[in-house]
Amino acid sequence: MAPRKGKEKKEEQVISLGPQVAEGENVFGVCHIFASFNDTFVHVTDLSGKETICRVTGGMKVKADRDESSPYAAMLAAQDVAQRCKELGITALHIKLRATGGNRTKTPGPGAQSALRALARSGMKIGRIALTPWWACDVPSGYRGLVWGLLAVGVVGGECKRHHVN
Repeated sequence: MAPRKGKEKKEEQVISLGPQVAEGENVFGVCHIFASFNDTFVHVTDLSGKETICRVTGGMKVKADRDESSPYAAMLAAQDVAQRCKELGITALHIKLRATGGNRTKTPGPGAQSALRALARSGMKIGRIALTPWWACDVPSGYRGLVWGLLAVGVVGGECKRHHVN
């Protein structure tokens, strides 16, 4: 008698997304945090910055418009991003922090610090933290504020080609 056709065993193949790496080896991505006073964007790309891996905003996590830029919304967005990065095999992130800039405020919004803390607390390793230059290269007056003071002391590293600050 021939075997029944409906009772064949199927082997499940495990599909792994992301790069093939040895255990214990860090795979880096770049996390661009844009924190304005209206919203907070947490955007993870590959090292070149061309391929988006995950992007979540504070407005995607809360219902009220006034809460989009809150630290709580930024924390939820960062936790979602960290979870997605772990699914794809990314274990470490370089951080690029940015404020609105231009002729508007150069100060990052309220969600910047909480997004960074949430990434660290969710198990992602943090590589470099850099301020993306949202300020003008030549500030017209002598006043350069807190950011230039931190750059001079070496607390944060900016990426300004003219002043070679890294």
